Amino acid sequence: MSKVVLITGANQGIGYELVKLLAANPEVQKVYLGARNPKSGQEALNAIKGEGFNNVQFIKIDVTDPTSITAAKSEIEANDGKLDVLVNNAGIGEFSSDQNALTVDVATVRRTVETNLFGLIQVCTTFVPLIRKSPQAAILNVTTDMASNHLQAGRPILHLVAYNTSKAAANSYTIALANELKKDGVKVNAVTPGFTSTNLNNHGVGGKTPKQGAETLVKWALLDKDGPTGQFFDEHGKEFPW
Repeated sequence: MSKVVLITGANQGIGYELVKLLAANPEVQKVYLGARNPKSGQEALNAIKGEGFNNVQFIKIDVTDPTSITAAKSEIEANDGKLDVLVNNAGIGEFSSDQNALTVDVATVRRTVETNLFGLIQVCTTFVPLIRKSPQAAILNVTTDMASNHLQAGRPILHLVAYNTSKAAANSYTIALANELKKDGVKVNAVTPGFTSTNLNNHGVGGKTPKQGAETLVKWALLDKDGPTGQFFDEHGKEFPW
């Protein structure tokens, strides 16, 4: 099957590497490299095409701008008539800001939730009509193990209030969306690539490379019709506690 894929936040890091991995897969016909900044998006596209990937196309999409999201949906609909795979990868961390539960600035939480939750919801609801036109569709929400409430309650981790809360809420939406789309055969899952050194975390020491992080996601982007839905998976492909 020739799949059409959209990856948000794909001009760098895990998203950028995932574009290349999926573009190289024989199941995939086209990958849309989504980015909010046309200059950085085009630079990323040029680099990818320089590596011989000719089935990749840049598309402007700012997940915090409904007009941008609608325009991207219209462009893909006009070009392809459907969307087989949506990877919600765009996200922010605000890690340079105070995220202590007692002293966090609510403005920091608002900015993070605007992208990581509201943006994700806006992208999903806008693209669902195109997703439903695919005979074998999947929505993959890239999350973090720090979004697990079970994990946060069970052992010491970084309690980054803005980031963890936004991702935990996005996980909750993943469950709700999976239930709504189950009857349509659309697979909706949340997957954490594990600690990966990217611009999001100021290239934290000791993490996976972006390519290694992206490799953990490929399976879930290309699920077949018998694949799981409404689940949270870790970097090893095992179910992770919500």
